[in-house]
Amino acid sequence: MDSLVRLGMNSDTLPSNAQTVSHGDAGHGSVSEAKDYFVERNGVRYAGTHLIIDLWGATNLDDPGHIDAVLREAAIATGATILHGHFHHFSPNGGVSGVLVLAESHVSIHTWPERDYAALDIFVCGDCDPYKAIPFLKRGFLAERVQLAEHKRGLIG
Repeated sequence: MDSLVRLGMNSDTLPSNAQTVSHGDAGHGSVSEAKDYFVERNGVRYAGTHLIIDLWGATNLDDPGHIDAVLREAAIATGATILHGHFHHFSPNGGVSGVLVLAESHVSIHTWPERDYAALDIFVCGDCDPYKAIPFLKRGFLAERVQLAEHKRGLIG
């Protein structure tokens, strides 16, 4: 465990309103229940929505604790279940790379504080709505500008 602490920040504590799930329920059904987590919207069936998000003019990009808290709020807003988080601070006042593993997929971030820039992606399946995370990201990082792209994953038709 000491090596994990030295390498990065491991965020195993869940917010009070997050749910824990067993591995059998990790967003993909259990052995006894074969639930389909694909979604259908506007006649299109797919696994989930993957947002690619660029934040420009952003702040607090060198603080793993702050980043963890903001991403947790954003993930919960989507309706996702947080399983695990890990954030690595590259050097004092340097960038941070991190991920929240969700039962429904993941949220990841890579920051360049020297450029006031952060690259994020949010991929969620099922009933989660990744767009609900955007206001939390804007507020949490005080972003001046947000660039956004969407990709439907596992597109069936």
